[in-house]
Amino acid sequence: MNENTKLLLFTGSYATAEESGVQVYAFDGAAGGTLERLDTAEGITNPTFVNVDPSGLKLYAIGEKPNGEGGKEGEIVTFAIEPKTGKLTELKRTPTMPAAGKGQTTTCNINRDPESEHIVVCSYHGGFVGLLTLDADGLPVGLTDTAVHTGHRDLPGKDRPHPHSAIFSPDERFLFVSDLGLDLIRTYRINKEAKTLEALGDTALHEGAGPRHFVFHPDGKSAYVINELDSTVTSFLYNAAEGTLQTAITVSTLPEGYPSENNSCAEIAFSKDGRYLYGSNRGHDSVVVYAVNPASAELTLVEHVSTRGGHPRHFTVTPDGAYLIVANRDGNNLVVFSLDTASGRLTFTGNTAELSKPVCVMPAVFAG
Repeated sequence: MNENTKLLLFTGSYATAEESGVQVYAFDGAAGGTLERLDTAEGITNPTFVNVDPSGLKLYAIGEKPNGEGGKEGEIVTFAIEPKTGKLTELKRTPTMPAAGKGQTTTCNINRDPESEHIVVCSYHGGFVGLLTLDADGLPVGLTDTAVHTGHRDLPGKDRPHPHSAIFSPDERFLFVSDLGLDLIRTYRINKEAKTLEALGDTALHEGAGPRHFVFHPDGKSAYVINELDSTVTSFLYNAAEGTLQTAITVSTLPEGYPSENNSCAEIAFSKDGRYLYGSNRGHDSVVVYAVNPASAELTLVEHVSTRGGHPRHFTVTPDGAYLIVANRDGNNLVVFSLDTASGRLTFTGNTAELSKPVCVMPAVFAG
């Protein structure tokens, strides 16, 4: 980053419509990683996950609303971003999927293709993946297709599908959806002409894994999923031409001897150079750090670092690779760590920000 750019952080959280569920912070790496709150947005119930388009100056937040029949359904709230002040201006609310009766079609994740043509949402409770188109102004037009996951596993908490995240491949040809309930990663392709999701195949995880969030190595030749239910990370070698995953290894996210039943996992992310991989433990309340061999997708434990707050739901590495910022849901805080690029190790900077029940923190760089 240079003096002509500004890094803003956008957070989503569990919140009532009367609370400030979305918040904007200025992050100053030159000052050692300080946080300054710039703006908040109210009027959205549980805007737990957000997506930022810095070039289009848009913020997309998921939310939920009653369907009038005792159920809940999802929506996307779109904001304009004023980068100099961080001010958010609401532009539009778009429903993502109607809920029948007392059903729940609320969403847990939102992603956008790099060309800003589509938004993809996942419904953990509804068991579906939704595709929406964006117009030339970056505003969601509406739902164009829904991919419904079916089936179950005969294990606790796996009585139905639970799609948890949707991640585009580096070349944007494929979409990978982690389904916690079915212990698989399903590969899709977006048919841009028909505006539909085409399922291509599944990559099975080991029984009881509970895949949650998925990430590609910066070189695009391997991929990694953090498994919520059994506190592991599984790595894959990636065939970009075919869009297929070959399972490599699975490693624990916990220190030896710590009971996995007292923990669940959440987020996974790389260092900027891809030499180190990070994952969050909720229960042990730590970030696990691995050294990465990208050729084999092998992982070697480096350290566990306390997140200085309960239930680290999400974290992010700043675009310059110098800091890692954790959102502790039960700690009601953001916690800033410096990241040593040579060793991958994390050091608490002393900088925090208090906010209620944060679920995600997303960075974006804007011109001066």
